[in-house]
Amino acid sequence: MTTKNKSINGVTDIILESISDGVFTVNHEWRIMSFNRAAEEITGVPRDEAIGRYCWEVFRSNMCEGNCALRRSMKENRSFVSSSTYIINSDKKRIPISVSTAPLKDESGKILGGVETFRDNTVVEELRRELSGTFRQGDMISCSHAMKKIFAVLPQIAESDSTVLIEGETGTGKEILAKSLHDLSSRRDKPFVAINCGALPDTLLESELFGYKAGAFTNAAQDKPGYFSLAEGGTILLDELGETSPAFQVKLLRVLEEREFLPLGGIKKVKINVRILAATNRNLEEMVTQGTFRRDLYYRINIVRLALPPLRDRKEDIPLLIDRFIDRMNRLRGKAVSGIESEALERLMAHNYPGNIRELENIIEHAFILCTQGPIGLHHLPSHLNTPAGSPRPSPAHPSSMSQIQQATEREVILAALERNNYNRLATAKELGMHKSTLFRKLKKLQLDLPDIDGRTVGSHNPTVA
Repeated sequence: MTTKNKSINGVTDIILESISDGVFTVNHEWRIMSFNRAAEEITGVPRDEAIGRYCWEVFRSNMCEGNCALRRSMKENRSFVSSSTYIINSDKKRIPISVSTAPLKDESGKILGGVETFRDNTVVEELRRELSGTFRQGDMISCSHAMKKIFAVLPQIAESDSTVLIEGETGTGKEILAKSLHDLSSRRDKPFVAINCGALPDTLLESELFGYKAGAFTNAAQDKPGYFSLAEGGTILLDELGETSPAFQVKLLRVLEEREFLPLGGIKKVKINVRILAATNRNLEEMVTQGTFRRDLYYRINIVRLALPPLRDRKEDIPLLIDRFIDRMNRLRGKAVSGIESEALERLMAHNYPGNIRELENIIEHAFILCTQGPIGLHHLPSHLNTPAGSPRPSPAHPSSMSQIQQATEREVILAALERNNYNRLATAKELGMHKSTLFRKLKKLQLDLPDIDGRTVGSHNPTVA
């Protein structure tokens, strides 16, 4: 190589190291030959680990499953610009990227391999979700107003060390919400421990939470630390607290007040530095009135209360959740399910979900067993949701396309907001996070006939927003 060529190559290396886009090259065997600094930062994979490996081992992209732009560039000897896809980085997080590819040629035009540049679109995707009314917090995603209010206060709640009571029906995501609180807090680098208090009898629950000393009971051959000890410095979630007995509630109250506990068979109390979160699918306030839950413990854990709405009250989130489940199961199972057909989505939108989000996830998992590729259809859904042969088809008045389904959901959301605000258009627009003129256009588009009152007349009673 001449001095001139060496100089050119040196300048090229400097340029590649300076740009913010990731760049890598592969040979005909799909092994990585070069890997710039930005590629390291976006993927989380050091250069010395990436070079020499197959490209799909480093990127783990959905594009690798059959629609590889780099393969097409090398095969067709042409460039492809701005294909959208995602990769899984070294922390197993999904990173949205845009990709451009081109064949890698020598001076004579012979193809030596391929070159790919890719850009991290995480910020762009977050902005797009914000503009579309979609909100995300940790593993939770929603476009409903009720969940937006919860997401808005989570950072402030997480900063404190106060006990939080999370209420919600089974399957609404109470443990996921608790984990989000932990991840947003200063305790995020310490353990997060969850225990289902309703699944264990008192004696076993005590030993699991507080641990025991050797000889405390038969077969206790050695000391065993409890969940409080395992969560030291972090967060513990006491799930289904409403299922515990009054006797256990007394012991738990003492731990909350004194911040120490006595292991079974022990003689010395153990101090704890743990943030305590409680969750329940029961109405503890009613249980206090009925005398089945201790009033003093209720007031001790009810410093901050978060109430998760059931899925039937936030049906606008169903398409978002389905997309998320499909995306995750595609990655876990190596499939390429492309979405869901409008008729199947219509059926899922009409379902009432007594099992909430967990039930919806199970339905999609069932569909994945039967659907090997393409979109999920009606025949992939469980039998109680699937229309048997010969049954009447849904009424033509029902939405039968994706846009109609979205309009029906939007109509439902706007009507509910109007009712909450006594048909005050300005207050409704503010609650929905849109300008008044935007609301008026939507009312006209959806052909909503409203009462003459507008909520501003004397004697109107607007409900207080919690």
